[in-house]
Amino acid sequence: MSAAAGGLRQLLTAAVTAGAAEARAAIFGHAVNPLGKRAATKLLRKKLIGEHVAQWYPDDIKRDDPEVMAREEKERLAKLEMLKRRGKGPPKKGQGRRAIKRNK
Repeated sequence: MSAAAGGLRQLLTAAVTAGAAEARAAIFGHAVNPLGKRAATKLLRKKLIGEHVAQWYPDDIKRDDPEVMAREEKERLAKLEMLKRRGKGPPKKGQGRRAIKRNK
């Protein structure tokens, strides 16, 4: 009978410990992990930072301001003109590397 009583005592002790752990987790917001396995609870507890980081950066100026777009287009055309004068611009349509390979 004493062996059964010892088994019952261990069973009750385990149940009380588990109940206390669950109550502690509910009160303090901890995660119950009785098996001790790895879990992502620490990572999931963190605040999400995406919105906060997004506030650091202004809205896209290129899309909003037509003057910026016009200036960039002018710069692009000026650079292209300079490259064409040096003979380094893009080839005319149908005269690129692939077209030359096809004609051989």
